[in-house]
Amino acid sequence: MSADKQQTKFELMTTTPVGRLIGRLAVPCIASMLVTSIYNMADTFFVGMLKSNAATGAVGVVFSMMAIIQATGFFFGHGSGNYISRMLGRQDTEECSRMAATGFVLSLLAGGVICVLGLIFLEPLAYLLGSTDTILPYTKQYLSIILVGAPWMIGSFVLNNQLRYQGSAHYGMVGIISGAILNIALDPLFIFALDMGVAGAGLATVISQFVSFCILLAGCKRGGNISIRISKTKINKFYSVMIIRGGLPSLARQGLASVATICLNHAAGVHGDAAIAALGVVQRIMMFGASAVIGFGQGFQPVCGFNFGAGLYDRVKQGFFFCVKVCLGFLLAVSIAGFIFADGIIALFRDDPEVVDIGSRALRYQLLTFPTQSWVIMSNMAAQSVGRTVPATFLAAARQGVFFIPLVWILSGLFGLTGILLTQTVSDVFTLICAIPIQLYLLRTIADPKKLALTVKTEED
Repeated sequence: MSADKQQTKFELMTTTPVGRLIGRLAVPCIASMLVTSIYNMADTFFVGMLKSNAATGAVGVVFSMMAIIQATGFFFGHGSGNYISRMLGRQDTEECSRMAATGFVLSLLAGGVICVLGLIFLEPLAYLLGSTDTILPYTKQYLSIILVGAPWMIGSFVLNNQLRYQGSAHYGMVGIISGAILNIALDPLFIFALDMGVAGAGLATVISQFVSFCILLAGCKRGGNISIRISKTKINKFYSVMIIRGGLPSLARQGLASVATICLNHAAGVHGDAAIAALGVVQRIMMFGASAVIGFGQGFQPVCGFNFGAGLYDRVKQGFFFCVKVCLGFLLAVSIAGFIFADGIIALFRDDPEVVDIGSRALRYQLLTFPTQSWVIMSNMAAQSVGRTVPATFLAAARQGVFFIPLVWILSGLFGLTGILLTQTVSDVFTLICAIPIQLYLLRTIADPKKLALTVKTEED
């Protein structure tokens, strides 16, 4: 990256009015997150047209494996990206280059391990994810193809996040959207025209993700971004620790979301394939809504990291409250609309009376507390961006881990299917109760170096 381009980017990130800057950076992030959700929603939509609850349920079961793949990508992408953002704030581009290469190479290695182990233990893995005997054949078809694409799927998440943390989310947006358009086009071709069924949905996803990966890799060489140079890779204790500290909250959030989905599938399985299919549809709908908020927060993260690294703490605080207010208004509007049209929304994906009944109830319950995510998500992202690993990890793990996992078993035992449908709502309430004091404390102490667990490397190891 040239010195002139780096200086221009530094001035942009540290002097532009916070609201305008976050809005500018958030647009491509929101688009990328919405499109990422469309990858999963497209498969659910087209597979739902097969008129089989077992096939639809299989996509819902494999969704938890997709979450593990995404969690791994976010772990390396956020872990390396957070550090890159802070070093750009300190104008140390050489250090950024080393971290970019290291995070990328480690992510590909992790993807290879997931692929090999998953294929070796395919059937046990399918059952572990929550597959029933009737769903199993469809799960194995879909899952085996998804596992083959794990390395470049994980790599895509890493590249997208590294670009985003550099303030170049629009390059990531181009790669993600291109893959999504291809996925939507290939789904009906493979599923129906070539009569591949659920396996066709998996193949469409893997091919489209590979195209995204190639475009994102090319984007790293443009616009003054940090290029991926394998020769810069440094796999040692320091970079590993920095990736763990920056990426652990994301791994906890996405990884525990996968565990929560597995628990949810097992708890719902006793109520039949329709319950699993309905909850799978609801998860994708809620993810689609939340992805817009996460995308907005991702526009805030590079602003937070840059300005924290530059010592401009007031801009960090301004950015946080700006994001909370905007997201709260958005989520209130979405929740009201979703509550009113819940039946029709579920029917778009699976027009089965039992699925619609269960799904619409679950959707309405979750929408009751959906607006609380404005505070929770932004608190998590702020803590993660300034290097507060412990509170960031707790907030990331709370909603679909610390509270959700025990609650799904407790409430299902007490209230049956209704208890399962209420689990996310109750979990949201407990998470908000914890998030408010944690974030207020962070905002009070954000400029105190004694209370910030942030390590900065000043010389080569």
